[in-house]
Amino acid sequence: MIRKYPVGIQSFHSIRTDGYVYVDKTPLIYKMITEGKPYFLSRPRRFGKSLLVSTLEAVFQGRRELFEAFTTEDGIPQPQLFIATTPWRWEKYPVLRFDFSKDLTDIKSLETIIEAMLTDYEQQYGIIPKKDEFSVRMDKLVRTAHAQTGRRVVVLVDEYDKHMLGNIGNEENMKYVRSCFKSLFSPLKYLDDHLQFVFVTGISKFSQMGVFSTINQIKNISMQPAYESLCGISEEELTTCLRPDIEQMACMRGETYEQTLAELKRMYDGYHFSENMTDIYNPFSLMIALDSGQIKKHWFDSATPSALIAMLQQMPPLNLENLEERRCPVTAFDLPFDTFQAPLPVLYQSGYLTIKDYLPSRDLYVLGFPNAEVRTGFADTLYQIVTGTQPDEISRNVFLDAYYDFRDYDDLPAFIEAIKTFYSSLPYQWEKDNRNEHYYHALLYTLLTAFGADVLVEESSARGNSDITLKMPRGIYIMELKYDHTAQEALDQIDKKGYADKYTLDGRPVTKVGINISSKNHNINEWIAEPTQQK
Repeated sequence: MIRKYPVGIQSFHSIRTDGYVYVDKTPLIYKMITEGKPYFLSRPRRFGKSLLVSTLEAVFQGRRELFEAFTTEDGIPQPQLFIATTPWRWEKYPVLRFDFSKDLTDIKSLETIIEAMLTDYEQQYGIIPKKDEFSVRMDKLVRTAHAQTGRRVVVLVDEYDKHMLGNIGNEENMKYVRSCFKSLFSPLKYLDDHLQFVFVTGISKFSQMGVFSTINQIKNISMQPAYESLCGISEEELTTCLRPDIEQMACMRGETYEQTLAELKRMYDGYHFSENMTDIYNPFSLMIALDSGQIKKHWFDSATPSALIAMLQQMPPLNLENLEERRCPVTAFDLPFDTFQAPLPVLYQSGYLTIKDYLPSRDLYVLGFPNAEVRTGFADTLYQIVTGTQPDEISRNVFLDAYYDFRDYDDLPAFIEAIKTFYSSLPYQWEKDNRNEHYYHALLYTLLTAFGADVLVEESSARGNSDITLKMPRGIYIMELKYDHTAQEALDQIDKKGYADKYTLDGRPVTKVGINISSKNHNINEWIAEPTQQK
């Protein structure tokens, strides 16, 4: 049977009744709803937060039939979920769900959206809507719902920070959004006796946006080891629940199960949401890949480039190589980001970086790119920023064609000429006062990464760090760039520092490439390539 994958579907009810694949998250949901009350969870966009909120809504509405085993109208069997085997009583609670994930044509329409949600719930409980402050209406709504049903109220807030993140840098809009949300949610602190459960999702930590500062008892589970797989797909879930799907994809691709799994891991795995370092796959990309049979940049291409470009343009200048293995103090994740002056926590919470290691003695996280999808997509975005919002596609395509010829046929001279074309296409004014050796090899590394090359920057050896190491199917190229020196000096440094020594046993031929860039013409003026002497 061909299985159905919930691409773009965030309704738990639809997933179950229409026969889509659902990876059972109810063990963690059961733990959460029986061990606490107010929670906050931060995860990147399109990581399953809305589906989680929808599942919680079904649980608290007492819809046990959705969690039991059954067969859909189309004859698709749906398995029993974990929570249906527990002592959960399946009582029906009044649920207030506030969804802020939708785009707004005008930020000022936020009040209209909130007004409509409140009015709908007020009418359900026989309250005549009045043009009072949101805080007054929320207070009355919660108290009335509790009194009428005899059960305490569940409040679910999805993507609370979307419209704040979209307006960072616009203080007037930020102040407006904060004012709306503070008024709406401020009663939740003193209404504790009337609340059964509160769950808030977003990208940024709630304290950073000054919205839930009055709800200081809310439990942030974003980086708690027990909940790191609450959203996303763990390795265990992938190789058990989704194993038949990988086997089917492998058959379509003419590969073994192990080969397809390795490629899925390379592209979509690598997210870590605690120091336990449990591997989490991007669920959005994974489901599209299983549905389409194509392992491509699904999440990055569909969800992030325009937003990322806007974000990066507000941050201090970044080089791709500066984002690999970056250390960041744990305390940085608690700093407010009304601006993007502290880029690492923002990039982590947005899904572009992830935890690669935790150093407990220093209370530091080591951050880096989670996988090939994000790494190459991020590089491509930086390329667009470097070359302007309308990149020179001609020089880009020349470079890409030359890279493929280099990869397949070892055509190094044409590749060097393509690098020259790329450098010559850069706007003269762009960073003209900061151009140096580091500037040029950072640009080259960024572009190679954008094309998916197997490239390393500042690779360590016993006596120093090489500029760029490019691993190709037919050989390995150690590249050293100099600025206003000579290509021979660059070549000599490769020998002196022993950059190629570590590849002696690789089996592929190793070529040294010395490159010099002239400050007069802002481009390569000479280069030399020599094979290394095999020891």
